[in-house]
Amino acid sequence: MKKLIVQTVVLVTLPFLLGGCLFSNRRVNAPIRADAVEQLVPNQSTAADVAAALGAPTDVVQLGHKSAWRYDHIVEKQTALVLILFNLRGVDTDADRVWVFFDPAGVVTHVAATLEAGEAEYDLPIF
Repeated sequence: MKKLIVQTVVLVTLPFLLGGCLFSNRRVNAPIRADAVEQLVPNQSTAADVAAALGAPTDVVQLGHKSAWRYDHIVEKQTALVLILFNLRGVDTDADRVWVFFDPAGVVTHVAATLEAGEAEYDLPIF
């Protein structure tokens, strides 16, 4: 009987002893500075100004004779709790994204920005 109790205690506590946790932080591309985006003035800034302020774009889209440059910065934070019988994983991905639109002469016509990458958090689903 005593052996059965010991085995039961070992089987119940073993998953907690063999578990682990994980924290990861993944970033894609350089951060986008809000002050650099604010420097871009429609109908005044040129493609050279945009490249100087933000660097090389992530993507270039041709829109007929016009074009648009896209800039991305992505932050992904991940947390996991791993037990033999019970696992939890939380992932929060937030991104900074800037679109800059140009006329055929290479002058900025519109700038649109969403800067939320700094809001990514470590989180588990039950907490």
